[in-house]
Amino acid sequence: MAALDLFGRRWTLRIIWELGNEPLGFRLLQRRCDDMSSSVLQQRLTELQEARLAEVLRDGSYTLTPLGHDARESLGPVIEWSRRWAAELADAPSTAAEGTGDC
Repeated sequence: MAALDLFGRRWTLRIIWELGNEPLGFRLLQRRCDDMSSSVLQQRLTELQEARLAEVLRDGSYTLTPLGHDARESLGPVIEWSRRWAAELADAPSTAAEGTGDC
């Protein structure tokens, strides 16, 4: 359950996603995460380091550890499901206008 608690925290999955392709410096990672607050980013990075999913390289950039890459890969089925879900929602008729009397 500790993993679900960590992954459930706001921005954690986004940070893991962004670090999955290449190491990133703090400011670039912050920009890629929609300019999230630096204090929250620092807190999430610390949590990921404590969980041994991320580490700081000598140049100060952040990267996923092998365990972090495993975690990212394990999210593959969830990503695929979310794509199917989004497609189904896009194909479904809107219910926002139902019951309003608008035609």
